[in-house]
Amino acid sequence: MAGDGEFHRDQKYLATRITADGRDGWPVEPGRYRLVIARACPWANRAAIVRRLMGLEGVLSLGIAGPIHDDRSWSFHLDPGGKDPVLGIELLQEAFFRRDPGYSRGITVPALVDVPTGQVVTNDFARITLDLGQEWAAHQRDGAPDLYPERLRDEIDDVAEKVFQDVNDGVYKCGFASTQEAYDKAYRRLWERLDWLEDRLGRRRYLVGDTITEADVRLFTTLARFDAVYHGHFKCNRQKLTELPALWAYARDLFQTPGFGDTIDFAQIKAHYYVVHHAINPTGIVPRGPDPRGWLTPHGREDLGGRPFGDGTPPGPPPESERVPPPA
Repeated sequence: MAGDGEFHRDQKYLATRITADGRDGWPVEPGRYRLVIARACPWANRAAIVRRLMGLEGVLSLGIAGPIHDDRSWSFHLDPGGKDPVLGIELLQEAFFRRDPGYSRGITVPALVDVPTGQVVTNDFARITLDLGQEWAAHQRDGAPDLYPERLRDEIDDVAEKVFQDVNDGVYKCGFASTQEAYDKAYRRLWERLDWLEDRLGRRRYLVGDTITEADVRLFTTLARFDAVYHGHFKCNRQKLTELPALWAYARDLFQTPGFGDTIDFAQIKAHYYVVHHAINPTGIVPRGPDPRGWLTPHGREDLGGRPFGDGTPPGPPPESERVPPPA
């Protein structure tokens, strides 16, 4: 938190990469790594979606931290015995300390962990999804979509950066502002960008091009949490998502697309934000609403054309062990 009351995200991540050629010392190998996420976290949700869309479930295992954590780190409190069944650790912090015993930066998800050594390789959330789409190509399912087509990369990067600064991170800038001036500035930027997105998505089915891209993955995870958390908890309350016709229809379109809604657990999302953020919600009371069944209502976005997976195909159902409760 800066002296001006503005929230500034620490983005000093472990930037080593898992690549096809292993140039950072971490080569792509089926079964070697474990992707640790939390269902609650929007940044981790991105990685879960891309792993599903690429069909990497059989080569990259998934560890799921629970929604509640303390100052030390995310924990595996939902697993039997409170330990990740593959890594054998109670706290994600342990994997960071195995990489660097003096590690003093954020313990964040998503994190890719080298199973043989138990060390975190990277927690660079923006790079992880790009690499799952590009570096893991040899192990992707038949029909995996191209989420980052070369001809559209400049536009995808531009849109994704705007969305990150003003929406993905913008809701946090509202929620964690400690002065009225900082909050007002973040609130204004958030709603100017959401109005821009509302206009853009009123004319096209997806953010860039006529298929789902990395830009859509990045926006979706914030929209999925907007009414349940950000509208009230983070004071982003000019309107609800359900009151923005194009964005609400767009979000439902993606939610109903295989690989998106089947990674969303609204109960865990609300448990995390309302219980962990003591300074914002000191009572720890978790709201009962909103009713999530609206996510399954018709959206009509097919009328705008577009092909969700381009020349690819939808992913199959998630493994039984990774299924989340449907909206009810």
